[in-house]
Amino acid sequence: MESQIIRPGYLTAHQAASVLGVTLTGLRSIVHRGQLARAGGSPRQPWYTVADVTALAAKRAARAAA
Repeated sequence: MESQIIRPGYLTAHQAASVLGVTLTGLRSIVHRGQLARAGGSPRQPWYTVADVTALAAKRAARAAA
């Protein structure tokens, strides 16, 4: 279940996973490897900044295109 109240400029884990094209398990793996950092929320419902997620998505897309 997603948090109903989130500050502008942040994404929930579900939203970030959708932007990156991965599952929640994949997102946790990305965070564990240090490619993306949590920016707030709670341990069970973390938030990620839109800027960090879109930058990582662009990096992953560039790597896939190469």
